[in-house]
Amino acid sequence: MPPSRVSDPLAPLLDLPGVADAVARARDAVVAVHNHPVNRRGWPATAAEASLRAARASAALDGAPLTPSTEELVTDPVLAGAVRAAEESSRLLGVWRGAPLQALARLHMVAAADLVPGDRHGTDLGRPRTDEEVSARLSLLADLVTGGTAVPAPVLVAVVHGELLTLAPFGTANGVVARAAARLAAVAAGLDPKGLAVPEVGHLRRADEYRTAAAGFASGTAEGVTTWLLHCCAQWESGAREGTSIAESRS
Repeated sequence: MPPSRVSDPLAPLLDLPGVADAVARARDAVVAVHNHPVNRRGWPATAAEASLRAARASAALDGAPLTPSTEELVTDPVLAGAVRAAEESSRLLGVWRGAPLQALARLHMVAAADLVPGDRHGTDLGRPRTDEEVSARLSLLADLVTGGTAVPAPVLVAVVHGELLTLAPFGTANGVVARAAARLAAVAAGLDPKGLAVPEVGHLRRADEYRTAAAGFASGTAEGVTTWLLHCCAQWESGAREGTSIAESRS
């Protein structure tokens, strides 16, 4: 049975000012992308382009050069890792739904492969820090992803994203992993089931706001969490516009 509002740990987030309306706008914007005529018949191609744009923007947020295309040889290690994480995500949906911590480990393994010396791959890749707080919060996050909350998908996705940024559970590539996990969560939770929106572009265009909002979420205050949720929902709207531009370029 789904959790009741009384027992749902994320339910109070829906009462924060502006959140319910922001969630509705985000959902409506992404539905419109899925209903675009191009995406009704040829969505795999637009989804592939959306995934690449998401990887480029995510890597740029972590300092990689914003290249116009990933078709050329990728030499920047952060960008290469973001592209690999995007490619791997398409194979991790089932794992994410049943064992999200395993999916996170795999995302880190591919995202950080070029950032960790070869002799450290066996000890550093895919292995989160083991201190008590990180372990407990990752366990709680896994519970939420696997049915421990009934909040609308935009809220759950924002919590996944913000919590992974806050915890920075790995030694490297935490930003890329957090954004890849948020994208995976959006597909799994039904917010963007075909992966057609590109909220990462919005985060990049508002990078200062993104970082400030993430710090607000990490603070745990009602104001900080509200700011983060509103920022994330707004970037799903922005990402839907990016997704629409991809579809229209193929029409």
